[in-house]
Order: sequence, then structure tokens, then C-alpha cells
Amino acid sequence: MDFNFTEEQGMVRDGLSRLVREQYGFEERRKAIASSEGWRPEVWSQLAELGILGMPFSEADGGFGGGAVDAMVIMEEFGKGLVIEPFLPTVVCAGGFLKHAGTAAQKEEHIGAIVSGAAVFAFAYAEPRGRFDYADLETTAKKDGAGYVLNGHKAVVIGAPWASHLIVTARTGGERRDRSGVSVFLLAKDTPGVTTRDYVTVDGRRASEVYFENVAVGADALIGVEGEGLALIETVTDEAIAALCAEACGAMKVAHAMTVEYSRQRKQFGVPIGSFQVLQHRMVDMYTAYEQAVSLTYLATLRLGSDERTRKLAVSAAKVGVGQAARLIGQEAVQIHGGNGVTDEYAIGHYFKRLTIFDSEFGNVDHHLKRHVALS
Repeated sequence: MDFNFTEEQGMVRDGLSRLVREQYGFEERRKAIASSEGWRPEVWSQLAELGILGMPFSEADGGFGGGAVDAMVIMEEFGKGLVIEPFLPTVVCAGGFLKHAGTAAQKEEHIGAIVSGAAVFAFAYAEPRGRFDYADLETTAKKDGAGYVLNGHKAVVIGAPWASHLIVTARTGGERRDRSGVSVFLLAKDTPGVTTRDYVTVDGRRASEVYFENVAVGADALIGVEGEGLALIETVTDEAIAALCAEACGAMKVAHAMTVEYSRQRKQFGVPIGSFQVLQHRMVDMYTAYEQAVSLTYLATLRLGSDERTRKLAVSAAKVGVGQAARLIGQEAVQIHGGNGVTDEYAIGHYFKRLTIFDSEFGNVDHHLKRHVALS
């Protein structure tokens, strides 16, 4: 199997790496997450100008002919700088729904807006009592003439404070937790009846509780086939998990490098703490975990186009392995940094927070262990 990147992917990595270094110094990021907006629209515009937002879309859809591997390259670089701009919910999630099941009219209206940076999406799928079951939905979409009326509550919708549009999962039929009867809708966030409560997440991003009260949408808001959306949701979320794993790998690489460098500078008993064999062993364990996580991420990304079972097995294996590695590397990095590791003024604490939150997105280690076993 060829794991070499193309020349174009190498150029994307180099250009994006330079942008992250220049725009995402630690202090610049701290200022951005502490600002009232919580992100930098000018950086989003730069990503659009560089073609990053259009990279994973096919040329037929108005993009630059990339795919999942290109998204992986981009997300890894974002992870290195702890980039907060909503690439995952907008390009990977919303873009995924549009690519896989959007109508010609939906693609024409929205993919071009995503590529240009004019549209920002958030994916509203999680519910307060739903845990990690995409079919466990209390949000409903009832037929009303040719359209639908949405009612419900979505929790921890990442990027929603910045979003112009929402992708929403809702039950159009069946009983709670049934695999059938799940549908996907696309609507503007300013649609009457949509309200939000915005807040800052532990890792510095922004999220919202999103409420739908008699929100009327047309038939053109439906993505895919009514009542048959669960398989589509699983396909898109598996793509999102693979991208998240790449982001985590980027963050782990930097966290490990920062820890090694700190161990060379910090002295105890008159010598660098990096000379202590026990700490050397721990940092080697961190590096081994990182390399295993990278391999699992590569495999999951390459398996996204396989049959459903093969895809799910590879993605769940990656989510488990990367989740375990993220916990190990984050915790070891903080412990080796000592008290400095838990202060806001030190970058390592911010990497620890991001790596910790990674486990809870789209299913934690326990959830994906169960899914992997069920499929084996």
C-alpha cells in the first residue's frame, strides 16, 4: 500500500504549515479565543483564498479535486496549531452531506459558498439524552403540507455561534432509537423559531445549545431520502472521525515535541530532567503511541471508500487507538511539565485540553470498542 503523498498534497501541507505558524502563534490564538467573536474571520478568508476550503471537493462540485486524504493532511496541520476555525463542521460534515446526498440545486447553492468562505455550517446532531446513538432523537420533523416543522433541542453544536447554516438530524417517523425514520435537513440559522445559547468549550472553541420551536422549512431542506438518513449520517460521521483523528495526531506530535524540549531545559538536582531514565522511557512511550495513532489514522482514511463494515471497523479502531494515545500523551505531557502544565500561560495545557475533548466527539473509546466488537 502506497503511503506517499502527492506533490500537490505536499504543497498544501507546506503552505498550510506556514499559515499556521504565522497566524497561530500561541499568544495570537489565546487572544482569538478570548475575544468576543472567538475566532478570526480573516483567517477563514485566507483559507478560502488558498483553496483549503475547496480542497476536499471534486472539480464537478466546484472544488479542487481532492478527497479524504487531502482533508487528513489539512486537519493534521490544524491540529499542530490548535486551529479553531470550523473546517470540520463546514467542509467535512456539511460538505460530506452535500457530496453524498445533496440535490443538484443544493450543491449549486451551498458548495460554492463553502469553497468561497461565504457560508459557515454547524452540524446539530447530538442531544442531551442521546449519548452517541445517532438514532436516539427527540427532535422531530413533522410533515406540514409540502414542507416540515422542526421541534427539539440539540446540544454542544460546535461552531454554531459562527454558523450561517445548520445541518440538523430529526425524526420523521418511527420510534425513538429506531434505525428507520431518521432524516437530515439543511436550513439557515436565522430561520424563524431557531434560537441558540452560545458558550466557550473547555478546549477554547465555541458551541451552542440550539433550540427549534415550530421551525418551518420547505421540502428542499431535506437532504437525501426522508426516513433513510441514518446510513448517510454514519458515512459522514465516519469521515469526520477520520479527520478528527488526523487533527489529534497533529496535536500529539507538537505536544510530544514540546515535552522533549522542556525536559532538556528544565533542571532538577543540577541536571536536565530529560537525563532521568524514567522520564526518557515515558517520552518514548509517548512517541510510540503517536506513531501507532498515525498508522491507524492513515488506514481509517484509506478505508472510507470501502464497504460499510470495512469502513466502520477501520474508523472505530482508529478512534479507539487515537483516543487512547491522546489521553496518554496529553497526561504524560502535563505531568512532565509539572505545575507549568496546568497553567493557562503555557501552551501544553491547551494541547492537553484539546486532546482530552477529542475522546468525546462522535463516540468515545468505550463506544467504539463496542462498535468494533459488534462488527467483528
